[in-house]
Amino acid sequence: MTRDRQIDFLIRMLLNEMPELKISASKIKSKRKLLRALMNVRPPLPIKEEFLEIQDQLLQAELEDKGIVTLDQIPHVADRIRIWQGDITRLAVDAIVNAANSQLLGCFIPCHGCIDNAIHSAAGLQLRQACFEIMSKQNRDEPAGDAKITPAFNLPSKFVIHTVGPIVGDKLTVEHERLLANCYYSCLSLAVKNNLSSIAFCCISTGEFHFPNERAAQIAVECVTNFLIDNSIEVVFNVYKDFDLTIYQKLLGGL
Repeated sequence: MTRDRQIDFLIRMLLNEMPELKISASKIKSKRKLLRALMNVRPPLPIKEEFLEIQDQLLQAELEDKGIVTLDQIPHVADRIRIWQGDITRLAVDAIVNAANSQLLGCFIPCHGCIDNAIHSAAGLQLRQACFEIMSKQNRDEPAGDAKITPAFNLPSKFVIHTVGPIVGDKLTVEHERLLANCYYSCLSLAVKNNLSSIAFCCISTGEFHFPNERAAQIAVECVTNFLIDNSIEVVFNVYKDFDLTIYQKLLGGL
């Protein structure tokens, strides 16, 4: 089956599940964008095997197109610490960190630019289902500063660690800083508990949650360096914007 036919097949199956979206779906001209949008809004429900088979083939082919980045391709900037700028869904590490919302089900806004949306879109519908199973057992929203782990499905990493960062309003507070530090420690502790040897952090809370980038990076570097005193794990600080790259390079240049 060609890629174009794979996309058509997946769109058709999703619209059969959600016929109320057919009118609005007709307004999206790009079929690949439409598929992502439908995957983003689909609630956690049992998934047909025939859908997963085609979805996985498509996502794996797209991953090959993007190119996988392995740990040994990223140079150290300090002992057991690396910086990499780019798409976190390309990283073949043991775990990547997802900046999640308190529902922990991924972003439901069609084709939104947040990292939560990007990770779920590249991993496939299985990721939302795995998160749903965790949250159903928990029976409450995920508190800021905690972390949960799931398989990574179609991502090149083995696992995704989901953490909810603090949302900053008008003013940054000590409590915001404490909760962000908890995010890093919770993710690192969960990785070590699961015998993982490498983890890649995104810039938690700095996007939609409005945590100031420079202070967030200071907290991230402090938490990681403190954790590495007594623990052995390779850490990648994954940045996307040039601004964040400059901040991390400056902070880690003297280590």
